Amino acid sequence: MLSPDDSEWGQSMLTPTPEREELRAVVRDLLATHSPEAAVRSFLDARQGFDTATWKVMTDQVGIAALAIPEEYGGAGFGFGELAVVMEESGRALACVPLLSTCVLATGALLISGDESAARTYLPGIAEGTTIATVALLDDTDSLTADAVHTRAQRSADGFTITGTKTFVIDGADAHLLLVPARTDAGVALFAVESQAGGVHAEPLATLDQTRNLATLTFDDAPATLVGTDGDGWSYIEAVLDLGAAGLAAEQVGAAARVLETTVDYAKVREQFGRPIGSFQAIKHKLADMLVELESARSAAYYACGAAESGADDLPLAASIAKAYCSDAFYHIAAESIQIHGGIGFTWEHPAHLYFKRARSSQTLLGSTGHHRERVAQLAGL
Repeated sequence: MLSPDDSEWGQSMLTPTPEREELRAVVRDLLATHSPEAAVRSFLDARQGFDTATWKVMTDQVGIAALAIPEEYGGAGFGFGELAVVMEESGRALACVPLLSTCVLATGALLISGDESAARTYLPGIAEGTTIATVALLDDTDSLTADAVHTRAQRSADGFTITGTKTFVIDGADAHLLLVPARTDAGVALFAVESQAGGVHAEPLATLDQTRNLATLTFDDAPATLVGTDGDGWSYIEAVLDLGAAGLAAEQVGAAARVLETTVDYAKVREQFGRPIGSFQAIKHKLADMLVELESARSAAYYACGAAESGADDLPLAASIAKAYCSDAFYHIAAESIQIHGGIGFTWEHPAHLYFKRARSSQTLLGSTGHHRERVAQLAGL
């Protein structure tokens, strides 16, 4: 297990430290060994389940799930910057593990709520890698606003029960712990629901991106425990969405970087008219544009992750800028990669389409590019 050094690990994501680069190398080697393309493809037809073997190695040997969890809750005591490094590398490998749902969204929600009891109850299991958790954000709409929360919570003899439907829940069919925003008399509150407690039905969804599982969850008087303060739930969710946007941007950068690397390699060896296609001016221009987009996306993502780590006031603005730009950059890089690869890039056997589908699905995950651009305009007072 790695140990934090306040003098270096607290620096911004924009200034890589030797420790973070060591973490990056460890995670990259681990995923290359345990989550190669063949392993990713083995999960493409499964709407439920994840790569439990890789997840166990990541959590047991490297302590990935514990990285951003404070030591008093069984974690390693690092910050969001270290988690962002892992997100970037998981995107590079298209790893089929519950990293975004459990380590970014659910862990973030529990810590942001400030609920000591909930943190001590749920975070140790997450840190050990035995508890898979997620946040059920969307009701029957794609609107990420408090007014769109229609799921209801009613008081019961033992606490609360929840009734309603949440859709497009990341790893919803596999999670043991569900963190659910629901409406009470006080407003929107956040609740913890154990998926095996009864009253919860999960329906896996058919998705374009088969490397990330989504599900619709139906709650029918499901037993629930209040997390944080009744009525403050949406403020927690807004903060969690900022963390999610920053983490997802880092994931998109990692995937886009891998796409560009493989495309450059292909352009060096694929010959046409007796010379490598990479020597043609049109291909050079495409690759140069892709590199500019990638490095711009990396800067935006790293700034947002640094803001998330330090709790900077401009995190909402930085997160939305990163999510909007990185989404479009990854999509364009993946699309151009297919064009440069030509016919082979369109085939099922080639990995280019896997990254393209991940790019397209990530554009709408945790808010579309349009949603985040509108939010940037609002935050900037335009």
